[in-house]
Amino acid sequence: MGYPGKNHKKYETPKRRFEKTRIEDENRLMMEYGLRNKREFWKAQSTLRKYRRAARDLLALKSSVTDEAFIARKEDELLGHLERYGLLSAGAGIGDVLAMKTENELERRLQTIVYRKGLARSPKQARQFITHGHIAVNGRKLTIPGYRVRRSEEAGVAYYGTSPLTDTVHPERERIVSGGRA
Repeated sequence: MGYPGKNHKKYETPKRRFEKTRIEDENRLMMEYGLRNKREFWKAQSTLRKYRRAARDLLALKSSVTDEAFIARKEDELLGHLERYGLLSAGAGIGDVLAMKTENELERRLQTIVYRKGLARSPKQARQFITHGHIAVNGRKLTIPGYRVRRSEEAGVAYYGTSPLTDTVHPERERIVSGGRA
């Protein structure tokens, strides 16, 4: 075990560094979701990998352990967690966990939700608004673009109370509403 105060990587890098199709897919998703660097993409992949591993472990437990109440409780915990974060729908099963894609994880980032709700013109501008403190979730200012928004918090994403963007005559806000460029 290492030193507990030391920060550790929360992602794994790809095994093949120069695989053309993987790099093209990563670049496409980075542009679509306005990610700053590949590290953010790899974090999403690692989180998804963790959920898939848990689902595979549950399937392996089903074949070996006879305590069905324990397995059902673990399965409900996993599916409930994914449902709260909006990664799965209410009637989803273990097979749906294994079928999840990286896009599912990237769609739940605060940056993407701000862009999809129309609070910013582009994913890059959504990131800028968040880091500059113009966006709040349920009235609480958040400055982390990679914050994973829960399904219950999604309706509370709005401009922060003291932000100049709350004024409807703000020049940038008028551009967002009109959809045009200056």
